[in-house]
Amino acid sequence: MAASTSPVAGPGATRKSKPHITETPITWTNWYQHVNWLNVYFIIIVPLMGFVAASFFPLQRATAAFAIFYYFNTGLGITAGYHRLWAHTSYRASTPLKIYLAAVGVGAVQGSIRWWSRGHRAHHRYTDTEKDPYSVRKGFWYSHIGWMVMKQNPKNIGRSDITDLNEDPIVIWQHRHYVKLVLFMGLIFPTLVCGLCWGDWAGGFIYAGILRATFVQQATFCVNSLAHWLGDQPFDDRNSPRDHVITALVTLGEGYHNFHHEFPSDYRNAIEWWQYDPTKWAIWTWKQLGLAYDLKEFKANEIEKGRLQQQQKKLDIRSSQLDWGTPISQLPVMTWDDFKTEAAKADGRALVAIAGVVHDVANFIKEHPGGKAFISSAIGKDATATFNGGVYRHSNAAHNLLSTMRVGVIYGGGEVEIWKRDYAEKQNSFIMHDNKGQPIVRAGEQVTKIAPPQSSPMAA
Repeated sequence: MAASTSPVAGPGATRKSKPHITETPITWTNWYQHVNWLNVYFIIIVPLMGFVAASFFPLQRATAAFAIFYYFNTGLGITAGYHRLWAHTSYRASTPLKIYLAAVGVGAVQGSIRWWSRGHRAHHRYTDTEKDPYSVRKGFWYSHIGWMVMKQNPKNIGRSDITDLNEDPIVIWQHRHYVKLVLFMGLIFPTLVCGLCWGDWAGGFIYAGILRATFVQQATFCVNSLAHWLGDQPFDDRNSPRDHVITALVTLGEGYHNFHHEFPSDYRNAIEWWQYDPTKWAIWTWKQLGLAYDLKEFKANEIEKGRLQQQQKKLDIRSSQLDWGTPISQLPVMTWDDFKTEAAKADGRALVAIAGVVHDVANFIKEHPGGKAFISSAIGKDATATFNGGVYRHSNAAHNLLSTMRVGVIYGGGEVEIWKRDYAEKQNSFIMHDNKGQPIVRAGEQVTKIAPPQSSPMAA
């Protein structure tokens, strides 16, 4: 129980603030205290009222055209303005463009630039953690709308630096006058346009105002939810952001979210010419008109490195699921004399030494494409030179198949020295490991594969 906060408490008494409602479990008696009723009203109740009202007022063609036009403008206010300009400073804008983006952005009814950018920067800094204000780890619907309609403890949201925004007069002015601006740009302005231009006052209020804002909100929310749930991860899979064309179509190009989280300062979300990103096209157009400048693009070399690393990681994971033979480090060690002795035993095995590794080829003799004679003649011998070009330069598939027949490794002399040098060199390279900690053998990197072919001083 919290200590008393009564003013009559003595000067030495412990004073504790009342715990935030989010720190108490939701029950049938207090559930309503966990709800952010202001947001519920504007995000759920008002839109429902708009849909009901729409059944009484048919949509006029001119109103529909303006609602779509205003939808894209207010959408760009979020994607090109709130997101790429202010939250990530991926380009710089002239004062007229900033005023336009701040105005249409507030018409999207999603908070002020300062509030929106603060939360979004925290989202990038603490992606998928408890400090992420709309973490998808808390559930799809929480990341989509739950974080808005349920109260959050401000102390649990990750901190972010917005000093640059606090120095922007347009941002500060919009933040101070947000309530008046959102009422005007969100509802009054579209109503005036439709009413004064073609007499559809109700349609302007319902379709171009309430319902248009609702669709813009839901589209933006998809960046927090759908973009972390649907699609591929071509650049990094450690966190949830994903790329998908459907999300891009819904969000004016914000659907290439895996790329965005890897390269957030890039003014583009889609880097291929055929990918849908109207926000990128708009910013590029503004540059041609002299309204935008300093468009940031991450170096293509670094982007391709990230893409290649992720592709290699996926290949390595698939590789770890295949049988590449017993790892060299786990094979029993024997001397050359031990190998000769073991090979001479009539125990059903057929031992062959290649590059210092002993292989039991007994079960493959009859299946050998080159015939039984060649493979039988190598039993009990060092066949490194023969295998690597002396008789036939075996394929990569042959090396891979041979690796599954390993039974030991020879210590000292012969081709083992070649393997030891090759192995030592690879210790300095980047080695992937599977989920059991075993090194993953990449295609074409078998220890038996030696180029150029070298003959063994101990070949029989």
